[in-house]
Amino acid sequence: MNVLFLTIGDFNDLKAGSVHIDVVKKIAEHGHKVYVACANPASCGDDVTIEQAEGISILRIKTRPVKKNTNLIEKGLATVLLEKTYINAIKKVLCDVRFDLVLYHTPPVTFEKVVRFVKRRDGASSYLLLKDIFPQNAVDLGMMSKKGIKGIVYRYFRKKERNLYAVSDYIGCMSPANVSFIVNNNPDYPPEKVEVAPNSVELKKLDYDEAQTRAERFYIRKKYGLPTDLPIIIYGGNLGKPQGIDYLIKCLDANKLRKDCLFLIVGNGSEFFKLQSWINEAGLYAKNDTLSVKLMKSIPKEDYDALVRSCDVGMIFLDHNFTIPNYPSRLLSYLQSKIPVICATDTNTDIGSIAEDNGYGYWCESVNPADFTMMVDKMLQSDMHAMGQLGYDFLCKNYLAENTYNAIFKHFK
Repeated sequence: MNVLFLTIGDFNDLKAGSVHIDVVKKIAEHGHKVYVACANPASCGDDVTIEQAEGISILRIKTRPVKKNTNLIEKGLATVLLEKTYINAIKKVLCDVRFDLVLYHTPPVTFEKVVRFVKRRDGASSYLLLKDIFPQNAVDLGMMSKKGIKGIVYRYFRKKERNLYAVSDYIGCMSPANVSFIVNNNPDYPPEKVEVAPNSVELKKLDYDEAQTRAERFYIRKKYGLPTDLPIIIYGGNLGKPQGIDYLIKCLDANKLRKDCLFLIVGNGSEFFKLQSWINEAGLYAKNDTLSVKLMKSIPKEDYDALVRSCDVGMIFLDHNFTIPNYPSRLLSYLQSKIPVICATDTNTDIGSIAEDNGYGYWCESVNPADFTMMVDKMLQSDMHAMGQLGYDFLCKNYLAENTYNAIFKHFK
């Protein structure tokens, strides 16, 4: 089959991988011809270029900035203009290619016209990988409203969301809670065409014996100035409003005098400097004799993966106001590194209940910092090694790229 994958990602580092790159590479491994149409906002050259990498044709399309570190007005304008930009690029560079299947993900919700164009031109099937439920998530965070002036923007994007679902032959969701949400809130869409097609990865092959693992762990900790004799509880990823940084700060403040573990925060985002300011005000400095919290900016993925492997527990935070069931992909790096998780989230996501039901983590609602402290105490008294192995086993059964490939292509044999 000829497969077109639409994304706003840059698809620059195929070797490092990601939840999208790993699935695309898996599709190519199964003998399909894959074309990726991706955003190239930093381009100063041609409007569109095409190149080959690992058997995949990558169409790089010049766009306005559409991702992180962009103000809302600029990001909104760029999102609105995506459809026309992508259609023109496909017409220009892929005019002779006929596609059997078009895959795409959220965000954004503004690929509907692109999908419809390819379906009409080629008679292609379509599959949506639903990673983000917008605009309801923006309403939950107070960035949009269903009433007043902001309601105009909400209704525009809600219509785009409905249109995207309508043009999709199937919708693959990250978890059972996501399936229920889409079915219950979109009664016009056939419920039998909504299914689980989760975030997934390709396992990294690490031929380490126990001694080499201990040596890497020691080396990585020394490299980043981390204690070598304490459990390290890591949070890695975006530091923005969806993560409920105010609650995270309250949790860290409630545990800043602990001597039995280190809280390590690694990431970037709109709330990074708020966290940094709190650390400075609290007098928490990166000295091994007094360290209880350490904040680091994002590092390259390969380095980050090695850092996670040197830690003992992973953390997941979500704002408690969410009515949509988010399922952060950062869980996968924790599970692959065989470390258990502490999930502090809203009550609508099932990421915490799945972790508890399968023995690889604990959950609390992200409201009361004392509940988080209880989870930390419970985790430090648990068999973290055994819990981490259960998480790894669950990953291997449910969250590999092969699982997502099978979920999609069982419809298109």
